[in-house]
Amino acid sequence: PEGFGVLGVHLGAEGAGGDLLKMPAGGSRLPASADTVAQRLHYTRMDGNEVFKFAVKVMGEAVKQALEMANLTSDDITYLVPHQANIRIIQSAAKRVGMPMDKVVVNVDKYGNTSAASIPIALDEAVKTGKIKKGDTIAMVGFGGGLTWAASIVKWSK
Repeated sequence: PEGFGVLGVHLGAEGAGGDLLKMPAGGSRLPASADTVAQRLHYTRMDGNEVFKFAVKVMGEAVKQALEMANLTSDDITYLVPHQANIRIIQSAAKRVGMPMDKVVVNVDKYGNTSAASIPIALDEAVKTGKIKKGDTIAMVGFGGGLTWAASIVKWSK
């Protein structure tokens, strides 16, 4: 309906940090083979300290950029639904956005890091439990391999 849906979006990529979080094999550059499997190249490789610093910085910045696009501030956000990487990243990102933890949807304690599914799972739970309601303004933000990141601001309509 009018006035609901996506209000603002910000996304980006920083290829120079690609080696910080990656899966070396399985794509077109290094297709799966007996050799790549034997070398265990189909597992995620990560420099945890650097990824932590990156995630905290870009998640906060991405939400702020998406809010700016939507002509809103963090005070307008009803709930923040972040990528569920770990609780320290979630807490640090919330602090950078200026969101108290009671307005942050967290389920990493139940499922761990479910990667690209973490935001949809957290959003679905918050809707099904009645936490998120029609008219709420939701900020969703995530980051991933490559290094990539994205945030969206949504006026919830259901």
